[in-house]
Amino acid sequence: MQNLKQYLLLSAFSLGVISCQNSDDNPVANNVTLEFKNTFKNETIILGGATSSTATINTSAEGQAHHFSELKYVISNIRLVKADGNEVPYKVNDLDQGATVIDQSKPETLRYLLSNIPAGEYKKIKFGLGVKKDLNVLDQVRFPKFYATAGSNDTQMMWEWGAGYRFTKIEGFYGTDNKQMSIHTGSTIKGSEGNFTQGVDAYRDVTLDLSQHAIVGSKAPKIIIKADFDKLLTGKINTIVLVTGTGSDGNATPNIHTANQMVKFVDNLGGNGSSDISGMFSVSAVEN
Repeated sequence: MQNLKQYLLLSAFSLGVISCQNSDDNPVANNVTLEFKNTFKNETIILGGATSSTATINTSAEGQAHHFSELKYVISNIRLVKADGNEVPYKVNDLDQGATVIDQSKPETLRYLLSNIPAGEYKKIKFGLGVKKDLNVLDQVRFPKFYATAGSNDTQMMWEWGAGYRFTKIEGFYGTDNKQMSIHTGSTIKGSEGNFTQGVDAYRDVTLDLSQHAIVGSKAPKIIIKADFDKLLTGKINTIVLVTGTGSDGNATPNIHTANQMVKFVDNLGGNGSSDISGMFSVSAVEN
């Protein structure tokens, strides 16, 4: 009888060890952290006012010096692509849990945690710059957290006329005389009240190859994403010269005439969806 008890205890202990080993060796999920680094070429952007002595100054291909006092953009619709090509969406229809406002003035917003990502090896990341059309409605009831974040006084990532969210908000100065630069992007509407239809669709889907596979499971990797705002004016698609004014070629300040001008900035920052699917973004490192 004593031998039988010892045998049963040993069997139970062995099963427990095997169970723990399987749990450790084959985890089902872990976290992935996205870290955004906003730069001019390889220099991290420091914000500043018109006469700031510390703000990071960039010079475009056309020789226009410029710097930013405010830099914000929306990231949403995040998907990770496994080595076998299967996509893992991350709360893509929930702005409260799957979208964020990157704000250069708030370091805590530069890191975004993706929780409970299925174990595996991942080779690509996809995400939206902005909010896709079917979710781009100022819905305080459905997505109260994102609505509050985007609409707070120091964020102001909403169009005043209520058509949807701003996708990018850049304030700053350019030229030797520090003229105001105010570049806002986002989808527009057209038509009359009660009969609005989609105007310019400023949402862009970005696809990036990872510099090495992100291994999720026993590890919780970090993907470092570089956003190079040198491409704002010197992009793969457009080379832009800033012009202050309210005419059809005015582009340095937002006004009702510049929807076509806005698209040039959108294509530089987020790509045009065909010949350029990365825009200003790249993956600079993966830390497993």
